[in-house]
Amino acid sequence: MWLLRIIWSFVLDFIETIVVSLAIFVLVYLFLFQPHQVDGRSMEPNFQNGEYILTDKVSYRLREPKRGEVVVFHSPQDEKVDFIKRIIAVPGDTVMVKGGYVYLNGTKLQEPYINDPGNVSPGKFLRDGVEVDVPSGQYIVMGDNRLHSSDSREWGFITPNEIVGRSFFRYWPFTVFGLIEETEINPTF
Repeated sequence: MWLLRIIWSFVLDFIETIVVSLAIFVLVYLFLFQPHQVDGRSMEPNFQNGEYILTDKVSYRLREPKRGEVVVFHSPQDEKVDFIKRIIAVPGDTVMVKGGYVYLNGTKLQEPYINDPGNVSPGKFLRDGVEVDVPSGQYIVMGDNRLHSSDSREWGFITPNEIVGRSFFRYWPFTVFGLIEETEINPTF
């Protein structure tokens, strides 16, 4: 009889450990961090197809997104699909694509994080030579691989409600394991 109690106690402890672990995992996944896989070439050379990243879901509850941050958000065309892009402009900014370059608040952006500066094509939303003012609660995002990215140039602004979070950690492949470097985009006025 005592052996049955010991086995039963062990089974209950094991089940309790599994339930608590699952509860912690679900809470972390829903409220703190979420894994994402980079799908496609739109963020090359900084993010490669197939890499895995962690997205911080807390930061933007405490503060506004900043220029240069890499964010994961729900696609404006299909909310079941998540995109990863870089925030180029925040509320109050003026953006223009002209002659292959991005201008922010009248200043040509220096973008050391992209391979082909001067090779930015306009889109349906951001047309060549036309300034666009970013309204309150809206953001302009672009992929780092401008020639192979569907982004705000085509479909316009994204809202905070569409943003899942800030990409902050890369964990696969192991050769790129570590924190994602922050990039500042600060035009001079």
